[in-house]
This record gives sequence, structure tokens and C-alpha cells, in this order.
Amino acid sequence: MAKKKENSFESSLQRLQEISDILERGEISLEESIKLYEEGINLAKNCYSTLKEAELKVTEIKKQFENGLKQ
Repeated sequence: MAKKKENSFESSLQRLQEISDILERGEISLEESIKLYEEGINLAKNCYSTLKEAELKVTEIKKQFENGLKQ
């Protein structure tokens, strides 16, 4: 399951890069630009959420490690 999330995170980052490249070229209509921008925002939110979850896990592991050293 963790592998699937990791792939999802990586694919989201890749799609964000694709969207950024498309928008920077400026070769699409305003409507399509808005749709891509919205997709990018949603991908960015999901990536941020995944990163925050990972940060919490790392913090918890660090606490457990430090508590183990104190015993």
C-alpha cells in the first residue's frame, strides 16, 4: 500500500510538471488553461497532504527512537 501512495505522489509531481510546461508555453485557450490550473491546484493539495503525513510519521519515529535511547 505504501508503494502505491509513493507512486501516486511521484505521478502527481510528474503531472504537475507537465501542466506547468503546458501553461508556460501559452499555446492553449484560456478555458483549457483554467482547467489545467485547477487540476494542478488539486494535485498540489494532494502532494502537500502526502508530505504532511510523511512528516508526521518521521516525527513519530524520531520520538520513538529518542524515547528508546532514554530507557
